[in-house]
Amino acid sequence: MYRALWSVLPGPRWAKTLQSVILGIAVVALLFFVVFPFVADTFLVEESTVG
Repeated sequence: MYRALWSVLPGPRWAKTLQSVILGIAVVALLFFVVFPFVADTFLVEESTVG
């Protein structure tokens, strides 16, 4: 999978590395600002009856 992504990115090695880092930061930001809050609101962990 990473090899396919690396071959799709344009430019020399330094540009591909920079683009990979930017893509990684964008994925982490998407998870923290969109996915994790949605999951926290959907599955209310604080209201569990276990224990």
